Amino acid sequence: MLQPAQNTASSQKFPANPTPYSPPKTLTTPMEQATIGRSLVIKGEVTGAEPLYIDGRIEGSITLADNRVTIGRNGSVTANISAREVVIMGNVKGNIQCSDRLDIRSEGSLTGDVVTQRISVEDGAMIKGSVEVRQNAQKNEKAQSKDSSKPASSEQPKAAAAAAGAGSSVAIVPGSQVMYKESN
Repeated sequence: MLQPAQNTASSQKFPANPTPYSPPKTLTTPMEQATIGRSLVIKGEVTGAEPLYIDGRIEGSITLADNRVTIGRNGSVTANISAREVVIMGNVKGNIQCSDRLDIRSEGSLTGDVVTQRISVEDGAMIKGSVEVRQNAQKNEKAQSKDSSKPASSEQPKAAAAAAGAGSSVAIVPGSQVMYKESN
């Protein structure tokens, strides 16, 4: 008597109790960012320890020492800003102090004084005020210890100014001044 052949291959492919899918765990935590929406108006002091995106209005001061502040296209800020990095796509009136970089996009405008290590100004952006580009403290210390016997060259400020404005154009508005100053 012939017995039907059993299909053992298909029974081994699919177990009777499938295990549920578990996605792979990420090793880094996702970047959290606080957002101030279009309809929000804040008057006073804003401080924190996370990146901030502003699409509303702030009047007062913003202090996020180790983080990024982004002013969105709809954002309007009348405040002094102190942060590691500032990106401007909207309108800012106030002084800015960055420990790393200031980036003014083509639709952004800034009225105020700037102190930063690096600056980027896209075509079409508006800036009115003074700009001071400082050298990184670590680079400055290395340069001083390496070249302590050499006198300071007048080419360094010119190179810093060229590097700060490389690839960008700025429209100078009457009554504004642009300064490139090397600090020790």
